[in-house]
Amino acid sequence: VCYDLRFPVWSRNVDNEYDLLIYVANWPEPRKKVWKALLPARAIENMAYVCGVNRVGIDGKGFTYRGDSMIFSPKGKKLADAGKREEITRTCTLNKSDLEELRAKFPAWKDADAFSII
Repeated sequence: VCYDLRFPVWSRNVDNEYDLLIYVANWPEPRKKVWKALLPARAIENMAYVCGVNRVGIDGKGFTYRGDSMIFSPKGKKLADAGKREEITRTCTLNKSDLEELRAKFPAWKDADAFSII
């Protein structure tokens, strides 16, 4: 659910279980700054690529969605941006060896506290 982006514990990359985190979202235009801030934050804290896919257009209740679909590197660098207010496709090549090198040089994931859902 797109709201999960706000809660980092739900995306916790325990023991590097994933390399790419994908958020499919319905983030309305008034919250665009939060969307743009949290996507790179999730990439950095999880040392993983992050892809945020957001809708465009106006829904049945009049809420506007501007898109802003993006892909970020594990260091929080924007790698691709689909822009705003139009349906468009972007592609991006993700480099597994760069990811593994980063994780080896800076193994911060080893110091993460335990988290489990009971």
